[in-house]
Amino acid sequence: MTKNRWLIALSAIAIHLSIGGAYAYSVYKKPLVETMGWSETEVTLAFTIMMALAGTSAAFFGKFVEKNGPRKSAMVAAVLFGLGQAGSGLAVMVDSLPLYLLTYGVLSGLGMGIGYISPVSTLVKWFPDRRGLATGMAVLGFGAGALITAPVAATLMESVGIYTTYYILGAGYFILMFLGASYIAPPKANWLPEGMKKDIESGKKELKKDLRQLTAKEAVKTKHFWMLWSMKLINTSAGIMMISVASPMAQDVVGLSVAGAATLVGIMGIFNGGGRLGWAAASDYMGRPNVFVIFFIIQIGAFLLLPTTTNTLLFQGLILLVVSCYGGGFSNLPAFAGDLFGTKEIGAIHGYLLTTWSLGGVCGPMLVTAIRESTNSYIPVFYVFAALIAIAFVISIWLRLDIKKMQKEQKQGATNTLSKIS
Repeated sequence: MTKNRWLIALSAIAIHLSIGGAYAYSVYKKPLVETMGWSETEVTLAFTIMMALAGTSAAFFGKFVEKNGPRKSAMVAAVLFGLGQAGSGLAVMVDSLPLYLLTYGVLSGLGMGIGYISPVSTLVKWFPDRRGLATGMAVLGFGAGALITAPVAATLMESVGIYTTYYILGAGYFILMFLGASYIAPPKANWLPEGMKKDIESGKKELKKDLRQLTAKEAVKTKHFWMLWSMKLINTSAGIMMISVASPMAQDVVGLSVAGAATLVGIMGIFNGGGRLGWAAASDYMGRPNVFVIFFIIQIGAFLLLPTTTNTLLFQGLILLVVSCYGGGFSNLPAFAGDLFGTKEIGAIHGYLLTTWSLGGVCGPMLVTAIRESTNSYIPVFYVFAALIAIAFVISIWLRLDIKKMQKEQKQGATNTLSKIS
């Protein structure tokens, strides 16, 4: 019996909601520093380890996902992430920082990486007609995880303490991820939804074919892979940079109040999540290459306007646009990879592309910090990132034209083959 693809999507959201809870880490910082006596740097190190491992493990375990399937992979992710979170409670209980770094940092990071790619690569196969929307829903779940976890974790810590909170949330994450993993499975080869199949048979729709079907090893050798990788790295670096310094930047440049800056940070979370779903859904109609071109046009304009903007509302609006493009980049990535390289080994290919997640998470904040410290101003930051985004824009135009050229050549080749047969 064929599974319900919308329940597959719901299962993917359950997994992503769980691993996305790790983004609520800031709520643990102060209680850990005050209760355990660990320094803020030591506490932050656990999160840094987790985020660094999330992107690299997604790349490293991509082949594992392809070989063992999404269900087994997501179950491994549930065990690793659940143990990582619950094990953090044990580390707090016995007052062991090394154990905390191992559990929250290493185990949670490995679970997050595998858990991120397992359902997304499957959704691409279940939604050939709405790839963007499907991957957008899952990745929105990832962004929403922190919004749900933050108040829950804060309330639990006040009522039952830190380590019990970790136990409860760790168990909750495991159950939710395990239930999601239990239902996830890839469709049969060449599967199409009934509505799409009827439209193709009646001639209402033409089956949109992927540019080619490649293995991960073959995809990495193409220029299209590295073009997409470069675009994603710059987009991620710009977004994470903005997220990391939005509050002090807004206070410093346009004099936003502390309370106003805190509100901005909260709204950024909404635009990050909304951008993941909105831009992904739009890409099903506009095409992934066009959406990435739009991302960079918006961001070039935003980064060039930010240094000259004195209006606080406009300044915040420009920041929110950049953050929405950052979120949209994540949700469009697996769908774009599927369009370019097919679904043969989409999990592994997506994993390799997610190395930009870890690298961008380091490059963006480091670059803005270095520029701010050397110039004592955020203004040069905007111009540096405008230049980087301009490079990404050029690459996106080049990629778009190259895709059109390949599609034209393929169509011409198919026409010539048919004429020879007839």
